[in-house]
Amino acid sequence: MKTFIKINFLVLLIFSVFEEMSAQTLPLNTPGMEEYLRRKQLLGDVNANSSFSIRPLYPAQAFDRYTGLDLDSTFHDFDISPVNRKFGKNQQGTFLLMPMTITSQYNSDLPFGQNDGSMIPNKGMQTLYSLGFFASYGIFSVQIQPELIVAENKEFIGFPIEHQSTILYYYEYLNRIDMPERFGNSRYRKFHPGQSSIRINPGAFSIGLSTENLWWGPAKRSSLILSNNAPGFAHLTFNTRKPVKTSIGHFEGQIIAGHLTSTNYDLPHQDYIFQQNTVYIPKRENGDRYLSGLILTYQPKWVPGLSLGYASTNHMYRADMDELKDYLPVFNGEKKFGRVENEKRDQRQQFSSGFFRWMSPEGHFEFYGEYGTNGNSRRLMDFLVTPERNRGFTFGFSNMFPLKKQDQYIQLSAEMTQTGQTIRESIRNLDTWYIHDYIRQGYTHQGQVLGMGYGPAANVNWLEVSWVKNYNRIGFQFERIVYNNDFYYFRMETSKDWRNKYIDLVPGLFADWRFGNLLLSGSLQYVNTLNYKWYLENDPDFYFVPGDDRKNVVGKIGLSYILK
Repeated sequence: MKTFIKINFLVLLIFSVFEEMSAQTLPLNTPGMEEYLRRKQLLGDVNANSSFSIRPLYPAQAFDRYTGLDLDSTFHDFDISPVNRKFGKNQQGTFLLMPMTITSQYNSDLPFGQNDGSMIPNKGMQTLYSLGFFASYGIFSVQIQPELIVAENKEFIGFPIEHQSTILYYYEYLNRIDMPERFGNSRYRKFHPGQSSIRINPGAFSIGLSTENLWWGPAKRSSLILSNNAPGFAHLTFNTRKPVKTSIGHFEGQIIAGHLTSTNYDLPHQDYIFQQNTVYIPKRENGDRYLSGLILTYQPKWVPGLSLGYASTNHMYRADMDELKDYLPVFNGEKKFGRVENEKRDQRQQFSSGFFRWMSPEGHFEFYGEYGTNGNSRRLMDFLVTPERNRGFTFGFSNMFPLKKQDQYIQLSAEMTQTGQTIRESIRNLDTWYIHDYIRQGYTHQGQVLGMGYGPAANVNWLEVSWVKNYNRIGFQFERIVYNNDFYYFRMETSKDWRNKYIDLVPGLFADWRFGNLLLSGSLQYVNTLNYKWYLENDPDFYFVPGDDRKNVVGKIGLSYILK
């Protein structure tokens, strides 16, 4: 058996050396390109076996593209390019410049935004610069694409001190997560390794060290477990580069071991003392954490277009790691009864999710969903009786309706995500997504949530309608965001005052347009905030009074040039 395994591994390596393939990924933060590729799959123009649930994608392998950036065989041409080229014996080597990208975002009054990688919650202008290269030879590859973020980081009126006793309740959450309201008191400038990696790529697989953003799950707007809301974190990865074909269907997967860091910015009114109680409790000085994760997807050969998947992450302080199973937890580590005391289990923050995606190229349609649990130390019977305990979920769809003119469509997309809890016990026990009693930096990296971008216990409804022609699209979207719904019930339970909910209503326009190899993306949003930070000043003479309602204009533009 050992000899058989060695022979097969050797054959795999030899095959990989002579296979003309690059390991180049499609970076998550490249404006418009991933959405373009997803539309092409719905139209039947690329391989339907990819689940789009493990990203970044490898278009050259998964969709048989010319390179990882040449999504429709018109972006690259090695024969005429002054820089991009094949080289070496049998043309085994590849050199490409990565997209030269500049993305700028402006917030007029309040920080707003999600799924923007290295960008920060910021009032004013901020700009992300990205440039790099990709090179491969045989089974070896290196992708260097650092990112520079520069933000004005202007002062704004945050959590109202007039809240008085509410701030004491609010710090029950802020003391359990590293999510600063403002990143310092001055202009912000930071350099990140960005979408970079060093890899060995045998066949359909890849092993390496990466700092790329990761997205797990089929959703387009909100991922429960991993998204590109925060900067990419350093991680070891073993993953597939394309669906692996077997006699029962196709499989995709990824295993990661990552390093998360924290911030040390001041929180709003952290020196405040209420009734001789200091609201702020300092966190550990060393907030470095270890994140391990696993995701698997399966596309049954008997049901074309359907993919099923499972994902889990396990998260703990590096200083607490003293056993092998801390580094390699299987399906999230400890799984004893929740009411039984278990010190090691309580030192971990665990998430699990199951998901599906069904897409039909004939109908230009996709429908997807994800159901996740915050902590997974429950018996099966407990889950069957109360599946809503500590749960989060996402459902969404997208459909493209052909118009009379060739290659033109109307695309309708919608998505609903809920991480706010519905069981009183869960809310009172602070079993809120992304915060944690022991790991008091919560599920974050460099001050931003790794999963859903709007933070703990957010509930979001999103709708988008657009006109589409090839890469180009123009559309309208509307989003309703309920922030930290658990906190609302935690604080307002006694008053039962539904007027205090903290909500954003966000209509917006957007466009993606291609001018040759220059890609332009832009959006304009109007954020109508009701009861900012749950603040409502009661009037004894009137019940329906406005709260701390605010307005914010958000403009975003991205330019990306792909050298032909």
